Amino acid sequence: MNIIAWVILGLIAGAIAKAIYPGRQGGGILATMILGIVGAFVGGSIVTFLETGTLQLVGSASLSIPGLVVAVIGAMIAIFIWGLITRRSAV
Repeated sequence: MNIIAWVILGLIAGAIAKAIYPGRQGGGILATMILGIVGAFVGGSIVTFLETGTLQLVGSASLSIPGLVVAVIGAMIAIFIWGLITRRSAV
């Protein structure tokens, strides 16, 4: 998949994931795009693991509805993990 398709998929998946995920997530359009691209890799890797039983770093297959769904699920997982990493303890 070329870089423009990755950017488009990242923007769409990141925006949908941010809209679905509860709570407030910071970041602008660049953070949303990066979140969606990371989500495409996370989701694609999970789907590949479920299909083949091997853990590989792969992105969603294409700019399609199933690829978008996988990228959104992966982006939601990435939001969750990012929240765990950056969580501040209440004192």
